[in-house]
Amino acid sequence: MLSTFSSNAILSKARAMYGRRLTKQNYRELLACQSVGEIANYLKTRTVYSKALAGIDENSVHRGQLEAKLKQKLFEDYASLCRYEISVGEHFSRYLITHSEIEQILHSILLLEAGTPEDYLFSLPMYLTRHTHINLTALSQIRSYDDLLGALSHTPYQKLLEGFRPIEGIPINYTGIENALYTYLYNSAFEVIDRYTRGETAKQLREIFNSYIDLVNYARIIRLKVSYNAGPDFIRSSLLPFGNVNKRILNEMIEADSADKVTEVMEQTAIGKRFLKIEHSYAGEISNRVKYITCRHDIHFSTHPSVVMISYTFIMQAELTDIITIVEGIRYKLPPEEIAKFLVVFNFSERSD
Repeated sequence: MLSTFSSNAILSKARAMYGRRLTKQNYRELLACQSVGEIANYLKTRTVYSKALAGIDENSVHRGQLEAKLKQKLFEDYASLCRYEISVGEHFSRYLITHSEIEQILHSILLLEAGTPEDYLFSLPMYLTRHTHINLTALSQIRSYDDLLGALSHTPYQKLLEGFRPIEGIPINYTGIENALYTYLYNSAFEVIDRYTRGETAKQLREIFNSYIDLVNYARIIRLKVSYNAGPDFIRSSLLPFGNVNKRILNEMIEADSADKVTEVMEQTAIGKRFLKIEHSYAGEISNRVKYITCRHDIHFSTHPSVVMISYTFIMQAELTDIITIVEGIRYKLPPEEIAKFLVVFNFSERSD
């Protein structure tokens, strides 16, 4: 058990770090930038990201390099909190590393499918090399699926991806790979919760993960029905095997004949009644918005160090995702008001300063 002193130290430090997050005014000024370099310069000179970006050349920075630097800061922030909360913190740090590894694998697969695997080199996250068993250099040099499996040798991912070896003339089953990898990730998260937490701490952590996963599954059902005209068996195999929505309700959504019918079924569940009313343009937006809102509540009101640590990390992941969304929007010359519609923290933050 944590001492009262350690608990108070974690809560105070995490909330102090949270207090240094971007303001709405920062977001407005970022939205007014005209290039990746301008964004990098603004973050380096006007925000808490100044130290993380101290050595970066904003005149030549690549989008992938900027993202890697921002993720490095997030990882280091979490590591600093773990010094106070070793018991669960170190185990959840493995979750964060696994999440980062999965992002790298999926990114490299997308580049491989696009015929530009060499582009991975531009976003190689050097900070991750100290923590991962993946040969990231080898991952940057893949030219085939066999090369990918080779880069993942001596890791659990090689076995997970073996079964998805592509057949000539048929595209890689990206949806299946993504589902297998994230099933592995969330299984490890729930193992940590079950093994190392109890009572209200475990309940609050499960709520963060289960509500997110329920909404991810809801969005996947709609996407696979509408965009891919997928059949029930394929949809069923593409869902994460976690969450609080029971199998009967999931099957009703899977068998529904339209996106509207899927939503009607989801609206009858506890999570649907609570969260589907949140403003969104498409179903895929809801899960990240709900995770942010849940974690924002918990960082203010939870008295459990593990919950506050994870909440801080997920909130800052949302902020980082918003920054990258702004970068992408500017690269594609979208108007600021259009980019703003896709942001999570900017639209749902209570902070106006």
